[in-house]
Amino acid sequence: MRGDHRTRHNREIERKFLVKWLPDNFKRSRRFIIEQGYLATESAGRLRLRKTNKTASLTFKVGRSSHREEREIKLSQKQFAALWPGTAGRRLRKVRYEIPWEDLLIELDIYRGRHVGLVVAEVEFPDTASCRRFKAPWWFGREVTGEKRYSNVRLALE
Repeated sequence: MRGDHRTRHNREIERKFLVKWLPDNFKRSRRFIIEQGYLATESAGRLRLRKTNKTASLTFKVGRSSHREEREIKLSQKQFAALWPGTAGRRLRKVRYEIPWEDLLIELDIYRGRHVGLVVAEVEFPDTASCRRFKAPWWFGREVTGEKRYSNVRLALE
């Protein structure tokens, strides 16, 4: 598979929460329609195919919980289309809103299809100290960081 050689490599520090109420004016935030599927969901790592609006990528993730290693490669639409059939039975759809919060960004995901009604917020942090200091907004519900039930890979397999 030929792709551009730009990759993203980082260690994610994130927390995930269920959402009790949708915040005021969330529809004014940047919005993306996300389709993602999994080519592999092994315990050693996950190979995710994602299309966000018109941007496609292939991502390899290793690790669980709030700290994960992630590598991402951008794909052309043609490459995405060639790989997408391999995700049959392991897909999900959601609408993501990017909501600025203090000096962070909240990714509010409203799931579609089989998971309609599920709303989850993820916050990625620059370091572990800011992760520990984080005070959730009033509209967040229970924290579900590390709970397999709310992982995208689990939702895609249901």
